[in-house]
Amino acid sequence: MKTRAARLYGANDARLEEFELRPITSGEILIKIISDSVCMSTHKTIMQGENHLRVPDNVAEHPIMLGHEFCAEVVEVGDKWKNEFSIGDKVVMPPVLAYLGGPETVGYSFEDIGGVSTYSIVYEHILDNNFLIKLESDSYFNGSLIEPASCVIRGYKASFHLDKNYDHVIGIKENGKVAILAGCGPMGLVAIDIALHGNVKPSMVVVTDLDKARLERAAAIFSPEKAKEDGIELVFAATADKDELLKISGGTGFDDVFVYAPVPTVVELGDAILGFDGSLNFFAGPLDKNFSADFNFYNVHYAQHHVTGTSGSTPEDMRDIVKLISENRLTPSVMITHIGGIDAAIDTTVNLPNIPGGKKLIYTHIELPLTALSDFEKLSKTDSRFKGLDELVKSNNGLWCTEAEKYFLANF
Repeated sequence: MKTRAARLYGANDARLEEFELRPITSGEILIKIISDSVCMSTHKTIMQGENHLRVPDNVAEHPIMLGHEFCAEVVEVGDKWKNEFSIGDKVVMPPVLAYLGGPETVGYSFEDIGGVSTYSIVYEHILDNNFLIKLESDSYFNGSLIEPASCVIRGYKASFHLDKNYDHVIGIKENGKVAILAGCGPMGLVAIDIALHGNVKPSMVVVTDLDKARLERAAAIFSPEKAKEDGIELVFAATADKDELLKISGGTGFDDVFVYAPVPTVVELGDAILGFDGSLNFFAGPLDKNFSADFNFYNVHYAQHHVTGTSGSTPEDMRDIVKLISENRLTPSVMITHIGGIDAAIDTTVNLPNIPGGKKLIYTHIELPLTALSDFEKLSKTDSRFKGLDELVKSNNGLWCTEAEKYFLANF
């Protein structure tokens, strides 16, 4: 079986190659990757190569497959799993294999499995630990977005507060005030969605971003009027001013603050607007191992301020997101602003910080330059296939959708 995959050989050395994939064993499963969403973590992995915590030192001799936010179909099942998996099953998986006791992660550490590939092998130990999750969905893109969305919900679960006995109460505060700073990027949009439609309901959600276009798009997707009907005051604010944000909070500060940019001033702003017993979650992963910011430890002691951080997610987080999607409470497609084929995957990942918009979704069995959804109308003038795509996306409030994906897979 031949596969085509983006493989990493070292720092700034990623290559799209076709090669022979070994036969699976009786304890393994062969999957056909359909879609993979591009993650900033993969950009950092390419930049750092073997210096990355999750990348093996011998990657130059044993290149790894990149990509970890994928949705796939089962195409071959080893005898051990024939009672549990069938050909055609849609599957997703959490990439961080914590049960191995080290940093090993799909998309960073392995030669035979990665999201930017046409076919991959799911190892027996992955299956033994229930890390391959079936997905009941009409679309593949939702599957590719479950992993990033589950990372966001993991951040929500990492927040905590103290009860009167100083025992930890896990999660954001019920009926509390939430601030999502630099929150209109793709992951921030999921954070807004979870704040509005998750299992714990806040009374206020304030979202900041200094990029006016991103802020306006977020406000168009998530209606403050609709949030008000659900009992939540939703505010979009183009500010980084502490006093202005504290005024919006009613002077109390915020119970839960999420920082979605690895910028010291944003971290310090989050610290400054915490209320009593407030919890700050530093979500954005920095490249700099010496990244630091000032934090008020007087308030840690006297005002019970807490700071948390998370990286990755668990199978349970992914199942929670699957449930929220199946209940039509979350709309992961708010993240997607571009689509492309496997030929666009490496350049897109390398240049990701310089490409505006949200998530870039790669369809691995298609060749297509990275294309913004907003460019479909213009492209339809020279390629009639884009006319159908444009109509389907516009009919869905400008968002990628199941109908658009089906049309895309059938016509491109």
